[in-house]
Amino acid sequence: MTSEQNPLIIGVGNMDCGDDAVGLLVVRQLRRTLPDQIGMRETNGDALELMELWRGSERVILIDAIQSGVEPGTIHRWEVHHGPLPGRWFAHSTHALSVAEAIEIARALGELPSWFVVYGIEGRQFEVGAELSLPVRRAMPELLRRIRQDVHRLSDPGR
Repeated sequence: MTSEQNPLIIGVGNMDCGDDAVGLLVVRQLRRTLPDQIGMRETNGDALELMELWRGSERVILIDAIQSGVEPGTIHRWEVHHGPLPGRWFAHSTHALSVAEAIEIARALGELPSWFVVYGIEGRQFEVGAELSLPVRRAMPELLRRIRQDVHRLSDPGR
């Protein structure tokens, strides 16, 4: 598998804000089990940093906590190369622009990777000092399984 075929996996979050840490924690677990040639990055979700991280990558998987009002621990998956994210769900950024807005800016500039999947995991608690909630903790193995499945599909030459 050549390096341009390898996906870049980006975990978004803040380790000090409960469920907002899930993207970072998922990337840290994936580092232990996926091949070294799979790029993995952590970020707090700054839009300009995100766009710089995925610049030059043709395949991106991004993981972030969301809040849409459904059951905490619910896993959402969007293929954003086909259409926009529901931006109102990605509201936990400490920056002026959200993950969804960064993706749409990249799309407008023609800089969106050709294959781009976003996993959003429904969070419950985002307060400073909070721990990861039990529903999010319980959903993490399934989220990891789904991401590994995407990585495997991307590495399959017959896909």
